[in-house]
Amino acid sequence: MLFNSLEFIFFFPIVVALYFALNPKYRWIMLLLASYYFYMCWNYKYVVLILFTTTVNYFAGMGIGTTSSKFRKNLYLVLGVSSSLLVLFFFKYFNFFGDSVNYLFSRFNIFYRIPAYDVLLPVGISFFTFQTLSYTIDIYFGKEKVEYHFGIFALFVSFFPQLVAGPIERSTNLLPQFKKENKLSYNNIRDGLVFILWGYFKKVVIADRLSEYVNIVYNNPESFGGWHNIIATLFFSFQIYCDFSGYSDIAIGTAKMMSIDLMTNFRRPYFAMNIREFWKRWHISLSTWFKDYFYIPLGGNRVSRSRMYFNLFVTFLLSGLWHGANWTFVIWGALHGFYLIFAIWTRNIREKINQTIGLTKHPNFHKFWQICITFLLVYFAWIFFRANSLSDAVLIIKRTFDFTMSTDLNLYRISSEFYIAIASIIFLFITELMIEYFHLTDKIKLMPRVIKYAMLMIMLASIFVIGVWEEVDFLYFQF
Repeated sequence: MLFNSLEFIFFFPIVVALYFALNPKYRWIMLLLASYYFYMCWNYKYVVLILFTTTVNYFAGMGIGTTSSKFRKNLYLVLGVSSSLLVLFFFKYFNFFGDSVNYLFSRFNIFYRIPAYDVLLPVGISFFTFQTLSYTIDIYFGKEKVEYHFGIFALFVSFFPQLVAGPIERSTNLLPQFKKENKLSYNNIRDGLVFILWGYFKKVVIADRLSEYVNIVYNNPESFGGWHNIIATLFFSFQIYCDFSGYSDIAIGTAKMMSIDLMTNFRRPYFAMNIREFWKRWHISLSTWFKDYFYIPLGGNRVSRSRMYFNLFVTFLLSGLWHGANWTFVIWGALHGFYLIFAIWTRNIREKINQTIGLTKHPNFHKFWQICITFLLVYFAWIFFRANSLSDAVLIIKRTFDFTMSTDLNLYRISSEFYIAIASIIFLFITELMIEYFHLTDKIKLMPRVIKYAMLMIMLASIFVIGVWEEVDFLYFQF
């Protein structure tokens, strides 16, 4: 079931109505059934994976929390973590691993092939796997108490607003909220509706419209070059942001209407002044997950400079691989790791250069310059993220600088759809600029209620009038 589907438009109000109509003691039952139904609409067979992951980590957490034996704690930790990772590896990475090994064998004339399995990638497997892993690890390190109620824990793993594309919630935030007697709140309904409408606007008005242009170029890289590639990559930069942050906004809004708070997952990342800041603003639930459960355990920045570089690079490599079983994602992660390491390594040199040329004397221009450079670095990396293969990515990069190519398809012809795409990006940019630097959100709260309602109605009308209602999958469902 897609957020941008007719089924969800009917499904969600029923869930909210039942949630507040039921006795708070039994709400978890309804939410759990609704969450499993929501997931089973994709493929009912794969609900077994959620049940398996939930059950194993539930008992692993109980085992860790109820034994004083260090050996048994380690055993339960290994059981919970390895079972979740094995499920993730088989369904998402086994064929990628097999193809890579087979290619390596062929280079050395070793005539053995690892078989491939024709399995469908379960929707959201990377998200609910990481969510259960964080719970088990937190129990092990004493950061979280054991959840003995199996139904509540199962709801934590499968809560439908953020089940298939995040945010990747922590048990310390979400579990306690399922036990509270949440009351119907006008403010939460209003705020949740604003989140939902803004998310729908980003998804169906901007992202889905831009995808039409992006797909044509990236699925036919041999046919385009020059401005076609430049604009397609620019469009993808906004498509993926609006698609993914739009999902997060809808997820946060749907939970908010039930008085449940999910973590912020995006914070206007294209206004970041460096790559480190970009990752503090982009997919925050994932970047903090890797920081807390991988980078810091490796030693973080409390080690030698060379070891810190290694920790950063490996963390970004794995972050790239998390996004998909393809070398394009690995390269994308490696690029971001390289960007960050290079920025740390050259920090003193760059500061001296900026002082020499006088950039530091013009802080606003300096800030603008940093934002532009950061966006260009992120923009370049998106080519690998979107390309279907490494060879396609290389071809797109080469032909981006080829302005002599001609094509019979005038992709960016002046049309109403193209005008709407450009106007939507400009509107998004101006809105987020106002939020970032002029506190637009706070100012809207002080406006008369009639003006706020009028703004909501205009947004709702624009969604239905110029939105692309073709039930296009959210990009991050494939991860």
